[in-house]
Amino acid sequence: MYLIWGRSGSQPDAYRERLVEGCAPRLLERGAARLEIDVDDADSAVKAPLPWPSEELPLVGVVSLWLDCYDRRAPFEEVLEGVGERRAGYLVSESLYTEYGGNRWSRPRTWPDGERSPGVVMVTLLERPARMDPRAWIEHWHGVQSPVSEALQPRTRYVRNTVLWPLESDAPPYAGIVKEAWPSARHVEDPMLFYCAEGSQETLKRNLERMLESVRGFLEMDRIRSATLSEYLIRT
Repeated sequence: MYLIWGRSGSQPDAYRERLVEGCAPRLLERGAARLEIDVDDADSAVKAPLPWPSEELPLVGVVSLWLDCYDRRAPFEEVLEGVGERRAGYLVSESLYTEYGGNRWSRPRTWPDGERSPGVVMVTLLERPARMDPRAWIEHWHGVQSPVSEALQPRTRYVRNTVLWPLESDAPPYAGIVKEAWPSARHVEDPMLFYCAEGSQETLKRNLERMLESVRGFLEMDRIRSATLSEYLIRT
């Protein structure tokens, strides 16, 4: 998985054009078995629950490649060269917790490869706190946080990517990269919808408290980074 940071300018679809229209065909030509691209564009201008710090370069793209051998990645990295202002790659282990159609929030996928997925995707970058060893951290993320968030939130797809190791020595120390798909922008921006409160302030308070307790159990809140992006399943 390659994270790409950059600056959104006056052309809101510039990164979509560069990644989806420009890079994707070349990545497939070079042998990517599967390819997903999440990108900042006009359709993903959604306010995330945890705003991205204004002093940091925002995440503008995520390129997920499936390769037979990760150390033969140089031809693919050449394609991504110069797309953003910074790039970092990670070898990950993917765990698909919920696929489209896997719960009451969406039907099975009907749109073809290459077409934008409906709704909006939120990519969240996770750091493991020093207070937790790797096993305890994974056990909480997978065994506690995943079922809690599945019960409390209207996600249509949930992908957990555990970082095995970064591909560059200067890559940010992320231990997990999460992809969560939501039915619409409103489901991300409206707390009542985001926490399945159904118009009840009491339910909203209870669900929010339960969520925060779980999140704080394995993350430092000020180190979480979330970005709303558009999802393109280029080759599945």
